[in-house]
Amino acid sequence: MGSVRVERTDDGFVARNDRGAEIAMGSGDGLFSPVELLLAAVGGCNLVTVETLTDQRGHRLVRLAVDVSAEKESPTLLKSVTVAYDVELPSEESREVFEAVAERVHERHCTVSRSLARGTEVKLVLGE
Repeated sequence: MGSVRVERTDDGFVARNDRGAEIAMGSGDGLFSPVELLLAAVGGCNLVTVETLTDQRGHRLVRLAVDVSAEKESPTLLKSVTVAYDVELPSEESREVFEAVAERVHERHCTVSRSLARGTEVKLVLGE
């Protein structure tokens, strides 16, 4: 489906995909931490899909954003991730469409959220 390469650089770490995009990460100012990138992936997956599906139904939302937060179970394990929508709807009819679409996306369409909820296996391959 996809892959990225993450490398240490002189300034921290960078992730690159094969389409030429890159994002710096680390713990310093102006950088996303790996957990923040995970939360961004959850939010991005939900928004991109909700936007596409509401648009297809003729309901372009005036504002569409999410705040994504996580609660830790322990220092190295997340307990839960919360996706809170911030929307401005063009009409009351759009509310019904948005809510139905957002629920469907959460339950069936967002690969990132569904993978977290299911507990996707992460395999480790040690290089030479």
